[in-house]
Amino acid sequence: MAMLGGPLAPYASDPAQGRGRRHPEAPAPTRNDYQRDRDRIVHSTAFRRLVYKTQVFLNHEGDLFRTRLTHTLEVAQLGRSIARSLGLHEDLVEAIALAHDLGHTPFGHAGQDVLQACMAAHGGFEHNLQSLRVVDVLEQRYPAFDGLNLTFETREGILKHCALRVARWIEQHEPGGVGARFLARSQPSLEAQLANLADEIAYNAHDVDDGVRSGLITLGQLGDLRLIARFRDEALAEYPALAQGPQRRLLFETLRRMLSAQVYDVIRHTRTALQQHAPADAQAVRQAPPLVGFSEAMRADSAELKRFLMRRLYRHPVVMDTTERAKRVLRELFEIYVDRPQEMPADYAASPLRERAVADYIAGMTDRFAIREHVRLTGTRLFRSTD
Repeated sequence: MAMLGGPLAPYASDPAQGRGRRHPEAPAPTRNDYQRDRDRIVHSTAFRRLVYKTQVFLNHEGDLFRTRLTHTLEVAQLGRSIARSLGLHEDLVEAIALAHDLGHTPFGHAGQDVLQACMAAHGGFEHNLQSLRVVDVLEQRYPAFDGLNLTFETREGILKHCALRVARWIEQHEPGGVGARFLARSQPSLEAQLANLADEIAYNAHDVDDGVRSGLITLGQLGDLRLIARFRDEALAEYPALAQGPQRRLLFETLRRMLSAQVYDVIRHTRTALQQHAPADAQAVRQAPPLVGFSEAMRADSAELKRFLMRRLYRHPVVMDTTERAKRVLRELFEIYVDRPQEMPADYAASPLRERAVADYIAGMTDRFAIREHVRLTGTRLFRSTD
C-alpha cells in the first residue's frame, strides 16, 4: 500500500499486516485501520477535554499558553512530517500522538503526582497507563464494547512507559499484548518510537516559548545554552535588525530554526541506524535496538535544555506556587470522593473499586472543572474564577 507522502518503507507498520483489534470489526470501506483509530480518538470525549488541561500554565492564566490539546497537535504535526521523510505510516504516528496524553490529569504533572500518592496502596497511577485505560475502558461510545477498540499498534504506542509489575499485570489479562515488550525488552514500532521523540521535541520548544511569554525566563538566560545560542546567532547573522526592539521575532526565529534542525537530525540519525541494522520488516524492528533518535550531539544539547527548563521554569517559585495549590485541590477532591462517592456521577459512585473510580473521575477532569468542584465541595477558592 502507499501513503499520501510516498511509498511505505518495508520496516514501517502496515495496517494490512497489523495485529488487529481486541474486538474484531469489519474493515472500513474508505479508511485504513490507523486512519480509523485517529478518527475515533479525535471524536472522543477525552480528546475534547485536552483543550482545558494544563501543559505548564493554567488555561485561564493566558489565552496564548499551550494546553494539552495544542501540545498534542504540535506533536502530531512534527511526527507526521518526520514519518513522511522516513517512509513510515503517517496515520499511525498521528493516532499515537493524538492519544498519548488522553490520560493526563488536570494541572499537568502536579495532578499525576497527587494521584500517584493517593493510589499508592490501590494499584498506583501513571498517565501513560491511564491513557491506555481511557481508550480501552473509559470511553463509552459503542454498544458492542467499552473503549475505542483501537488497533494493537496504536495502543502499543500509547503505552510508551510501563513498570515491570504493571507489564506483568497486563500480560496476565492480555497475553502477548501491549505489555509483552516490556517483559521481553524488545522495541515498539518505529512509529511509536517516533511519536515518543516528537513529544520531547515539541514540549522543549513550546515550553521555552511559553516560559519567555510568561516572563519567568528570558532569552538572555537561554542564550547560555548551546541549542539556543547556535540558532539565535544564526538568526542574528542573517537578520541583524532582530537585535533591536522586541525580542519576540528573534525568539520565534530561534525556535523555528531549532525545531527544523532537530527534525533533520532525527531523520539523518534514524536513516543511518536503519541502514546499519537493516530491519527487513516491521517485526525485525522489534528485535533491534531503538532506531529512532537524535545524534549524540543533539541528544546532549537537548538534555541541557531540559535541565535548564527543570531548574528555571518548572521549579520557578511562581509555577511551584500554582503546583502546590493544584495538588491541594486534587488531594482534597480525592479524599472527599472516597468518603462521599455520591458526589460523583452515578456510574463512578457505583463502582466496587472506589479508589480506582475516584482516580478515573479526577484524571478525566479539566483544570477548571476540578477548581469548580473543589469550591463546591469545600467552599474554599484557591484560584481566581475560571468562569
